[in-house]
Amino acid sequence: MATPRTVAFYTLGCKLNYSETSAIGRLFEQKGYSAVSFEEGANIYVINTCSVTDFADKKCRQIVRRALKYSPDAFVVVVGCYAQLKPQEIADIPGVDLVLGAAEKFKILDYIDDLSKAPAKGMVEAGAIQEANTFTNAFSFGDRTRSFLKVQDGCDYKCSFCTIPLARGKSRSDTVESVVANAQKIAEMGVQEIVLTGVNIGDFGNGTEVIEGIKPKKDAMFIDLIQELDKVEGIERFRISSIEPNLCTEEIIDFVARSDRFVPHFHMPLQSGNNKQLKAMRRRYKRELYAERVAAIRHRMPHCAIGVDVIVGFPGETEEDFLETYHFIKDLDITYLHVFTYSERPNTPAAEMEGVVPMNVRKERNEMLRILSEKKKRQFYSQFLGRRRDVLFEVHKDKSLMTGFTDNYLKVEAPLDPDLINKISTVQLMNIKDNGNYEVIIMDIPKEVFDYV
Repeated sequence: MATPRTVAFYTLGCKLNYSETSAIGRLFEQKGYSAVSFEEGANIYVINTCSVTDFADKKCRQIVRRALKYSPDAFVVVVGCYAQLKPQEIADIPGVDLVLGAAEKFKILDYIDDLSKAPAKGMVEAGAIQEANTFTNAFSFGDRTRSFLKVQDGCDYKCSFCTIPLARGKSRSDTVESVVANAQKIAEMGVQEIVLTGVNIGDFGNGTEVIEGIKPKKDAMFIDLIQELDKVEGIERFRISSIEPNLCTEEIIDFVARSDRFVPHFHMPLQSGNNKQLKAMRRRYKRELYAERVAAIRHRMPHCAIGVDVIVGFPGETEEDFLETYHFIKDLDITYLHVFTYSERPNTPAAEMEGVVPMNVRKERNEMLRILSEKKKRQFYSQFLGRRRDVLFEVHKDKSLMTGFTDNYLKVEAPLDPDLINKISTVQLMNIKDNGNYEVIIMDIPKEVFDYV
């Protein structure tokens, strides 16, 4: 029987996962496989999982069932962070044939031979996380508007709530030269925006391989990387996905403020505005440093979008602790929040801590911060009413519309004009709709004519 040659992918989680799914997809294409949509009924399904949400098991089961609904005889492979953390648990899911860990996922074609369905439960190939000690570069492609470019992997931080070091291993990075080469490839594909991704990208420069647990001395820093990327022709925008506040240096802030290609948008995880909680979380800064970073960004780039991650309901968080976080964020000049309700993770120190916050209280606190986020976002958006900014337009699921983001992360929508898709266009920001997006007028002038601020 001829070897089946169709493969479909499903990605859960972060931008880093999307970049790695694309890289795995290219491995299949190089071997003659054709990528098809999830609903088309592929011979092979690859599900790239995440461990950040506490619904990882439930979501993975749902996706496996969906795959088998479209193709009952499909060979189902599960990779990603959840696959590294709970490989046997995933192998027991009905319909899963193969589970690959962090060190094995980029060798996926070595494990696929006869594609026979597992008779009982799936085969597991997931070694110790110490074996995930090399860097494999990756970038997403398919959406011609933007690409997620992986520059770093793993993490050396020991945050008490986080399983990422257990799922991805120690911090390691690509080289500056390799990242620049990948950016040039992406430019040749017609992509307009690159989003730099990783687990802890501010820790860039650790070398591509961890040998016997020892990392080489850094031969580059994140500032060195972005300075070189700024010279790449053909990419209109570079966006930094997320950077730790202690690694978001004045030098990086000043560089972004001066750059023509790096956009005015920072996303810095805070997690708590209470120093007692930050210490329990084993974060590497205090709230005072975070406030200094926000002030420095706002001083250099008054128009900059600043996103914030925050966790509610961490063990030991009293009502007073939470209100201190709430008011700290309320007084910060930031743009939006990503609010996470704390969930216990096995093998993390936080799971053993006292002072467990009842789930209903966690949800109440989440809702309070979600409402605050909406207010912050609306306040930021309202500053730009009537102003002109540049937008990178992309296709919307409603075929009569197109959407896009300004350089400083304002989301806009307009009637579809196919000629403007994947192009930078100058718009006038006219009205904030009920859905939070800007209605705009597209201006028939070169974007370099006007003053952004």
